[in-house]
Amino acid sequence: QVQLVESGGGLVQAGGSLRLSCAASGRTFSAYTVGWFRQAPGKEHEFVAFISWSGDNTYYADVVNGRFTISRDNAKSTVYLQMNSLKPEDTAVYYCAATLNVATALGSLYDYWGQGTQVTVSS
Repeated sequence: QVQLVESGGGLVQAGGSLRLSCAASGRTFSAYTVGWFRQAPGKEHEFVAFISWSGDNTYYADVVNGRFTISRDNAKSTVYLQMNSLKPEDTAVYYCAATLNVATALGSLYDYWGQGTQVTVSS
């Protein structure tokens, strides 16, 4: 099994930045594709970004492309989501998830999920 713990969420003004972390334990972290997802109140679960096990394949949702950057440090068993130019519409609970699938933006294909971290962007 893989355990995932998100951190780094908080309150930030529009235009500001936050860096989220996803720390993994319990399994060889480098073998997994890791994705970030989010869910705002009253809205559907939404894909944000993923990064492959090697780190050389990344993909972003259109609404965050150019503003967010996903990266990983396998030596630290951690994946990061750097969020810049934040907008109020980015307000949501952010979750990281892991899968042995080589590359996917479909949440249903992810096997392990963290508890989430709240990101609130004020205007």
